[in-house]
Amino acid sequence: MGKTYIQESSLAAGHIGHTPLARGMGWGLIGGLAGTMAMDILLMSALWAVGLPFEFCFSLVGDTIARFISLLGGDISGGILTGIVTHYLIGPLVGILFGTIVVKVPALRVGTKKKCIIAAILYVEILSQPLLAMAPLLLKMDKLTVTLWFGGSLFMHLILAVILGSIVGSGLHLKSLTDRRLLSI
Repeated sequence: MGKTYIQESSLAAGHIGHTPLARGMGWGLIGGLAGTMAMDILLMSALWAVGLPFEFCFSLVGDTIARFISLLGGDISGGILTGIVTHYLIGPLVGILFGTIVVKVPALRVGTKKKCIIAAILYVEILSQPLLAMAPLLLKMDKLTVTLWFGGSLFMHLILAVILGSIVGSGLHLKSLTDRRLLSI
């Protein structure tokens, strides 16, 4: 006798229920790094195309981190290098955490690639807000710069999230909705 729809679509009985933590973290790391790289390439290209310094966002991130650390009594230089290091630490860490959540938190498990991408978008956009708010709060930014910062970041993080969700979903062999329907025929 064939499986019922509930058995077929159940996350508990599905492949994701048996995925080891290291595998989720590994695919999250790859997705976070690939998403960060793609986002940065697009961002730097867009900034260059409109005549702005292509390293502008790295400088802004580096200066924000330097200011934050100075408030805690530390002293590091800001600028481009600090921004690059920060960006390439945060992106992969965000991916690792997402991969962990996908395989370990039952209420947040996703069963299809599409749901994984949607979950990644919500996760990245919500998680990034406190980090993004640090720049206007710690640096003197005019209204136009704040608007461009949040608008550009929303779009850039959307790119990161789609790539993160796609890689984690593919790496964990999540089925597409079409694949699931074909299996039930």
